[in-house]
Amino acid sequence: MSKDVGASGKGRILVVDDDRLVLATLTHGLAQAGYEVLDADNGDDAILIARQHRPDLALLDIRMEGMTGFDVAGYLRDYLQLPFMFLSAFADEATVAKVKELGALAYLVKPLDIHQIVPAVEAAFANRPARAAAAAPAAPAIDAAASLEVVEAMALGVLMHRYSLTRAQALSRLERMAGEQKIDLGEQARRIVEAVEQLALGS
Repeated sequence: MSKDVGASGKGRILVVDDDRLVLATLTHGLAQAGYEVLDADNGDDAILIARQHRPDLALLDIRMEGMTGFDVAGYLRDYLQLPFMFLSAFADEATVAKVKELGALAYLVKPLDIHQIVPAVEAAFANRPARAAAAAPAAPAIDAAASLEVVEAMALGVLMHRYSLTRAQALSRLERMAGEQKIDLGEQARRIVEAVEQLALGS
């Protein structure tokens, strides 16, 4: 299933989620924000649409029947050199490690509303290299500020998952932890993500 919504110069986004309500909400919200949107509710369709339409960015749900978001991301990275972001209700150690391994531009933990997703999408577009300038396939370029945003989003996801917190509660806990350690928020987020990676590696 695919549909073009609101074609414009801001960029073309492929949204993939097997929850039809989430898919409709994201598609409508991103179209309202001025993007051209393609959608798919499974991984097989997502890859076919990506091959045909070459979107500038993909937003991928992770856990879907059949091909997972990770499967789709691996294909987009290896065969089409397309940047992607993950949307997921899960933030366990193995998921976080896999997100980093695949090189996602961002990892956003559900539940999310469109007002949280649009800024993340705009940041991803701002930090992606101009496709015409890429003579050879290359990993998406992410500047230090964008990289920090990704790490903080991942740390919040870990706290939300582990302690059953809302995003606001997780941010409050992260700020409190940073204050207790007398370090900045970004460094505290990095420490949480690194600890999770070590657990995922079994060390």
